[in-house]
Amino acid sequence: MGRYRGPKNKLSRREGIDLFGTGGSQLQRRIDTPPGVHGAKPQRGRPSDFSRQLREKQKVKRIFGMREGQFRRFLNLARREQGQTGTALLRLLQRRLDNVLFVGGLARSRPMARQMVSHGHVLVNGRRVDIASFLVEPGMVLSLDRTATKMPDVQWAGQSPTVTRPSWLSANDLEVRVLDWPTRDEVGFPIEDNLIVEFYSR
Repeated sequence: MGRYRGPKNKLSRREGIDLFGTGGSQLQRRIDTPPGVHGAKPQRGRPSDFSRQLREKQKVKRIFGMREGQFRRFLNLARREQGQTGTALLRLLQRRLDNVLFVGGLARSRPMARQMVSHGHVLVNGRRVDIASFLVEPGMVLSLDRTATKMPDVQWAGQSPTVTRPSWLSANDLEVRVLDWPTRDEVGFPIEDNLIVEFYSR
């Protein structure tokens, strides 16, 4: 997967939310103003259906740090699942290894979680996994190797009282256990998944 190396705050401002969870006070003051010299100007008219669909797709891609090809692959997997495609897509995205590390409290952000996975610091059921898009299942236990547990950011994340974990995960001493399948309601962001499905159905 390609890696975006540009300014992250600019992407967050474009979508109107803190996509990466690392924006800080400066981003919060400017989150409602799109980037660019014309960002402060009011929008003319109502956004087209295509524009709304595109923005929603881009927002979700950026939240989970995915490129277009990988995102399309997840959508194709979701189409094979039972039920609504949009709901299945969000449940699959929540099961990504890097996302589980983040929402489970082992990393301060999804980019940090992705880096830990790619550097080989993450163990799934005691075996090293270095693929960020690896899909976890109920019963799996995620932990970190000794090098990672000594990192200040990891220790901070593991001890932070502000971490709110979803009900399908439990954590204890820098170890996360997958208790159940993720639900649509615990994504953590307002997402209109039907717009994403409509975008790829054109």
